[in-house]
Amino acid sequence: MAIATVNPATGKTEMIIEPHSPEEVDQRISEAASAAELLRKTSFAERAEWMRAAAAILDDQAEGLGELITVEMGKPIAQSVAEVHKCAKAMRFYAENSEEFLAEVSLEDPSTVSASRAWTRHEPLGVVLAVMPWNYPLWQVIRFAAPALMAGNAGLLKHASNVPQSALFLDTLFERAGFPLGSFRALLIGGAEVGAVIADPRVTAVTLTGSEPAGRSVAAIAGDHVKKTVLELGGSDPFVVLASADVKAAAATAVRARINNNGQSCIAGKRFIVHTDVYDEFAAEFTNLMSALRVGDPLDPAVEVGPLATESGRDDLIELVEDARAKGATILAGGSVPDRPGWYYEPTVIADLPDDARLVQEETFGPVASLYRATDNTDALRIANQTTFGLSSAVWTNDPEEEEWFVASLDAGAVFINGMTVSYQELPFGGIKRSGFGRELAAVGQREFCNLKTVWKA
Repeated sequence: MAIATVNPATGKTEMIIEPHSPEEVDQRISEAASAAELLRKTSFAERAEWMRAAAAILDDQAEGLGELITVEMGKPIAQSVAEVHKCAKAMRFYAENSEEFLAEVSLEDPSTVSASRAWTRHEPLGVVLAVMPWNYPLWQVIRFAAPALMAGNAGLLKHASNVPQSALFLDTLFERAGFPLGSFRALLIGGAEVGAVIADPRVTAVTLTGSEPAGRSVAAIAGDHVKKTVLELGGSDPFVVLASADVKAAAATAVRARINNNGQSCIAGKRFIVHTDVYDEFAAEFTNLMSALRVGDPLDPAVEVGPLATESGRDDLIELVEDARAKGATILAGGSVPDRPGWYYEPTVIADLPDDARLVQEETFGPVASLYRATDNTDALRIANQTTFGLSSAVWTNDPEEEEWFVASLDAGAVFINGMTVSYQELPFGGIKRSGFGRELAAVGQREFCNLKTVWKA
């Protein structure tokens, strides 16, 4: 099993790291279990002090960490540095708010349940395993780790095997900040070994962000052992532009929504569904902007689109585009592999997609946008909801009635009006249908890995 940093901009291996042996994995799980017992006895104030110290480490090392992220998975350097600072912001958010989020709640009139007092409290579950992807190698982890640790849980991380240096940084981050030994441990193991970790009685819950097959596997094993899971399995998010929209603003935002993180984001706008009255205007503006994007070395601050993270990921993208081309779709921009080292793909816009094209149903992970013409609002909604995913969505309209109807009718975990989907620590994040279940972030995300205990007193 290869655990290595392979620079996607060059295809060259930067570092190979030996996986953990079964004995090392067992030791790390034991350390996490011991830390969980200690953490549940600490106060919110203590944990908040340590969490703020960890956030300060991130801010202090943001430039170096940003370069590490870019070398490991290829996103433009400015986005990598911003990711680090976003993590630090979320950590401070949970340091400041966890005590309120997890506070006891008393029944106003306990006599209704024949008690002198009745209340609920949130308690940590113990050791939570996170199986995380490479596309946001720090943010995806911190959005789980910060609320889980602040609730008094310990964390185990099985990170994607192509970002091992990010995993090793996170392995020591919280201990460096003051958390007890073992509060957060990375496991350098392959996917085939995850099942044994889930089954381990010292592990109490699992969260996964990744592919649908990975989610099915993890959920099945966790279910067999009756362990709580939260799954975020990606999406094929609609970006709907209606006749009343500001078309130029919508097109400019659509480009950012599609190529952020080199197009490798679960919540990126992927299917651009445009009312026929403004379709031609939007298509021309959107295609021109996509064609003008600067592709190149992601360490160059002027570059807007870097390489895909893995060669296999680019191969998958090529297959999707060629399938659509073969079935009669129109390539308005891009559609080719640049003649250069690394795993690059041109920013691409595809229109006139037939229903049997794989792009219509499958998630596109890369800088490829699908463009759809909707005959009216009902048709736009039909196209938006025809996918098996339901993570997020965006709707551009200046009509209050249209806004209300789409908010109520879209099959998605979130709707963004006149903007692009962004994850905020203040807002719940998650999807429906085959995008998974459960929520991350905000108060509800922190409570996912707590025992809601009811207490009744005579």
